[in-house]
Amino acid sequence: MKKRILVTGGAGFIGSHLCERLLAAGHEVLCVDNFFTGAKANIVHLANIVHLMDNPYFEIIRHDICFPLYVEVDEIYNLACPASPIHYQKDPVQTTKVSVLGSINMLGLAKRLRIKILQASTSEVYGDPEVHPQPESYLGECKSHWAESVLR
Repeated sequence: MKKRILVTGGAGFIGSHLCERLLAAGHEVLCVDNFFTGAKANIVHLANIVHLMDNPYFEIIRHDICFPLYVEVDEIYNLACPASPIHYQKDPVQTTKVSVLGSINMLGLAKRLRIKILQASTSEVYGDPEVHPQPESYLGECKSHWAESVLR
């Protein structure tokens, strides 16, 4: 069954590949990104395969999910948030807004539409791991007293 799927952070590395996979599976994809760290170049690689930008099942919207988004979709994949220390340290306030307000807005949209949402995160929240690969029981190697108190 074809679904209309929202991918926030869809211009990022993982988001752009997810868009590609969802299109290949026959779904309509609504890619939303504010291009804070993502790049239109990440989307272009898709055009080399299926001429994505001309694909009638692909739509890209420049939007910051810190502000409500009113769309009709069947599923949400929320990948919007700077994942690299270089990017999130550049503007920690914006990073926090996306993580909190953006997530709240996407959860509100999912609730209103009564649909599933996948909320992604980054492994950065666990710090620099001492164990590779990390089992589910691994609590991380935190250098922050606040983060350590939350994880422990």
